[in-house]
Amino acid sequence: MPVLIITGTGTEVGKTVATAAVAAAAAAAGRSVAVLKPAQTGVGPAERGDADEVARLAGPVTAQELARFPEPLAPATAALRAGMAPVRPQDVADAAAKLATEHDLVLVEGAGGLLVRLDAAGGTLAEAARLLRAPVLVVASAGLGTLNTTELTARELRSRELDLLGVVIGSWPREADLASRCNLADLPAVAGAPLLGALPEGAGALAPDAFRAAAPTWLAPRLHGDWDAESFTTREAPAPFAEGRG
Repeated sequence: MPVLIITGTGTEVGKTVATAAVAAAAAAAGRSVAVLKPAQTGVGPAERGDADEVARLAGPVTAQELARFPEPLAPATAALRAGMAPVRPQDVADAAAKLATEHDLVLVEGAGGLLVRLDAAGGTLAEAARLLRAPVLVVASAGLGTLNTTELTARELRSRELDLLGVVIGSWPREADLASRCNLADLPAVAGAPLLGALPEGAGALAPDAFRAAAPTWLAPRLHGDWDAESFTTREAPAPFAEGRG
């Protein structure tokens, strides 16, 4: 798995922090890691982007952006409005392939969801994954509504014959509600892929040293951690529903 594509089921699901956790766990396991952000939007020239944030949290990783657009829009729209050249799926594949010759693991963090358009021709992160023949990790939210967006993403990956590695919950609430707790069993069922981690709420606010030390405890062995989905689900899931008598 020299290249791993990381996408979200939408925006604000914890994708960047999850990418940082995967990078930190892999680095702790002795792997050299690069993080590629194909298109950064809504960030000024001197501001910290997602790849920079991953490097801040994860430690000694290579961070690279292909393009930065000022307005917080889908990359294709942001590029058009800025009068700048868009990023194409082939650009993403070429950059990731080059990084893979120099690193053990390359993490490609998309913008928003799987089918967010990169260019006017309709190129997406899914197309980059196809060109790279790379597996895809989906970062999902914990609560109500996540089953629909996760299943839609999983179905789209399968329709394109792409490998869904698994699902990571980007932010597990300190006080999880009933929907979130039930979703621990339902998310892998609708995705048809294993649950590979759950990051605690507020993980991105930890000091970098604390983040790096804790990251392996949030992720399954497939992602260089020691988190156990079965134990976590058993601990957090609600008791089975029982009908009342009389």
